[in-house]
Amino acid sequence: MTLPIFLELVEIRTKLASILPFAIGTLFAVSYFHGFNAVNTGIFLVAMLLFDMMTTALNNLMDYRKAKDEHYQQAVNVIGRKQLNPKLVSRIIFGMLAGASLLGIILVMRTDWLVLLMGMACFAIGILYTWGPLPLSRLPLGEIFSGVVMGLGIPVIATYINIVPGKLIALEWGWPTIVLHGDFIAIIALGLTCITPMATIANVMLANNMADLEEDERNHRHTLPMYLGHWWAPRVYALLAYIGFIAVLLAVVFGALPSWALLIELAWPLVIRNVHRFIRDPSKPRTFHTAVVNLVLENGLLTLGLGMGVLL
Repeated sequence: MTLPIFLELVEIRTKLASILPFAIGTLFAVSYFHGFNAVNTGIFLVAMLLFDMMTTALNNLMDYRKAKDEHYQQAVNVIGRKQLNPKLVSRIIFGMLAGASLLGIILVMRTDWLVLLMGMACFAIGILYTWGPLPLSRLPLGEIFSGVVMGLGIPVIATYINIVPGKLIALEWGWPTIVLHGDFIAIIALGLTCITPMATIANVMLANNMADLEEDERNHRHTLPMYLGHWWAPRVYALLAYIGFIAVLLAVVFGALPSWALLIELAWPLVIRNVHRFIRDPSKPRTFHTAVVNLVLENGLLTLGLGMGVLL
């Protein structure tokens, strides 16, 4: 397998959806808690990217194996289109999973057991998202789980590994008692910050499912737009595109984020235009990219604003 084919298999172009939440969580740790651990951050970045690439490759493999539409299997899915050996793809998937797991164990040894619990939850959802008898991606749950794991899980872990345990949340073991405690104000501040990545990542999934509605019906995938219908699906899509702007504004007003974070508000006009364009014509080749553009715009400007707040 050549490098370009491998990068297509793992859909490397989509990895901004995990890198931007990672950057947001890291910069939140620096701006709010004034904490940064370069080694922990580097380990988590590599482990996160390995796991993200693994789940994407696994998703492509499962879609190939479970496809009911022969045209999709042989001409659309990268494994059929590039005539890849599914056994080779499986070995690559297990290799990336092993690498991410090893780095995760190292990170737990450098931090504490709460990182293990958060990591295990993300691993479980990421794998069950596309693997098993009833994958989450084939249910009307994909948007929820992708938004929570990538938009909330990644920033929370990225923040936690950079600060002193207990400043955000802490897990204390004292047999037979287990106590989870934390700073309620800090948790709300981080929660408001995570709304933008959660909503925009969920929206990319929603846009993908809206554009693939007919193909998903042929392949027996029961996605969220099938349940929302043609009236509600566009409105939920618009809500998810706009809610991050409101959350960041509230976070700045209450002092959780630096005023530089308001740079995100510059994206309003383009995001509104992209939303209307997609709703009028939800198409994979023509308008799906606008959902990705919105994700990059909103999270990119939020990242830039947090970075400016740290520097200035």
